[in-house]
Amino acid sequence: MNLLNNNEETIILLQKDNGSFFEVVYKYYFPGLYSFATQYVENEEAKEVVQDTMLWLWENRHTLIPELSLKSLLFTIVKNKCLNSCNRGQLRNRMLETMKEKHRERFEDPDFYLENELFSLFKQALEQLPENFREVFEMSRMEGLTHHEIAKRLGVSPQTVNYRLGKALDILRTELKDYLPILLVMLL
Repeated sequence: MNLLNNNEETIILLQKDNGSFFEVVYKYYFPGLYSFATQYVENEEAKEVVQDTMLWLWENRHTLIPELSLKSLLFTIVKNKCLNSCNRGQLRNRMLETMKEKHRERFEDPDFYLENELFSLFKQALEQLPENFREVFEMSRMEGLTHHEIAKRLGVSPQTVNYRLGKALDILRTELKDYLPILLVMLL
């Protein structure tokens, strides 16, 4: 689209927009940003990163500076989100491997899984969560749904999903702080 080649006009129109011009910008940038993101993360996560970036654009459109390149800004945000995601994943994997090695004997013992009270403690803590927090936690951690899939299913925003999941994790961390390292390995 010719209008999108003029950065200043694009940003000014975005700032005045009620949603219709944003849709044009979204459709223009999404394919390129998505392809770029897949260099760093898997397809589904790439889609989520780009959607989060475009949501950020919509929510912050009034603070954009017309003299700064929108294209550069969007690609930089996507790259940083992807790299952050990769780093978190690598850190989590290293932590899990360390925990597995440290507790290998315990994890290889079938009785650990059958007779251990950890699962009942976890279940009790989960049942004590407010229903909307528990629902989001179960969809995310047990069903493996993304924030956007959960938001769509519940009819709420991805930010609401993120908030509820964060609160659920905070509560569970507090309730299960003595058992957290072993539970992390078992749940992940």
